[in-house]
Amino acid sequence: MHRLMFDFLNVTETAALASFAWVGSGNKMEADRAATESMRTLLNQIPMSGTVVIGEGEIDEAPMLYIGERVGKGSGPEIDLAVDPIDGTTPTINGQNDAIAVIAAAPKGALLNAPDMYMEKIATGPRAKGIIDINQSLEDNLYAVAEASGKQVNELTVIIQGRERHQGMIDSIRSLGGKVLLFEEGDVIPAISTCVEHLNIDMFIGIGGAPEGVLAAVGIKSLGGDMQARLLPRTKEEYERCKKMGLSDPEQALILNDLVNADDCLFIATGITNNMLIRGIRQDKNKFITHSLLINGRDKKMRYTETEHFFTRKAALTV
Repeated sequence: MHRLMFDFLNVTETAALASFAWVGSGNKMEADRAATESMRTLLNQIPMSGTVVIGEGEIDEAPMLYIGERVGKGSGPEIDLAVDPIDGTTPTINGQNDAIAVIAAAPKGALLNAPDMYMEKIATGPRAKGIIDINQSLEDNLYAVAEASGKQVNELTVIIQGRERHQGMIDSIRSLGGKVLLFEEGDVIPAISTCVEHLNIDMFIGIGGAPEGVLAAVGIKSLGGDMQARLLPRTKEEYERCKKMGLSDPEQALILNDLVNADDCLFIATGITNNMLIRGIRQDKNKFITHSLLINGRDKKMRYTETEHFFTRKAALTV
């Protein structure tokens, strides 16, 4: 797994670059198509037997990388993949912050095979590992995290997506004196931010996409943090789909090991536009500069890498 890290980095960098031409364009379909085609092409050049267990759609929803799609050369290790060629398509096409190209990888059978539906999530960093409980109230979790972190509740900072469905939680946190950081799109990086000590973010909470939950879980596990989740099927069809994917009780509380049950896992993300951890793509004369985050669960290390991609003027026009 570890030896494939830079192969996956090449995939996220190239997918991010493929989408860069569509930043600010308003064209969601073309941005998605460019990033997905790039990611699929390069994944199929890697010496692995990969299976997409977290993807963007079903087999009939081309050009998305669909759940169950086989990628790689068919040789080498058997790997489960969670992929999102663009996490934050709306920010991409609107020229806003918080768009990334991202991959998480783990040995076969190690990642939750989660359908594309809503998921309730709570996450925290290493200091409060083993303390959070999604079955308890928000207030109970805040007090537990505060005690584990050596803080008072009014010293906590909680990151949460700015959505109407979260307003009750936002009000509750602020009523206890806690601080709330709001973000608009893409909850993968905000969830992982709880494990980056210098950001001083104590907890992430909210309802968002299940695929993004599994992606974030790989980064959080790799950095020694903690996360719990619960799928939120809204219809009978969604409920039955969960069961077909192996979830006997679709509404059960999921601990971190249910989301990813191997330490030998990788999380790689390349910025398309800026976010709190990664810079977006920059263009400088005859080159593009990408900035990426690499997290390795085996050695519990977080690395940053900056790559300069040189091009001819003719090639630049096609990016």
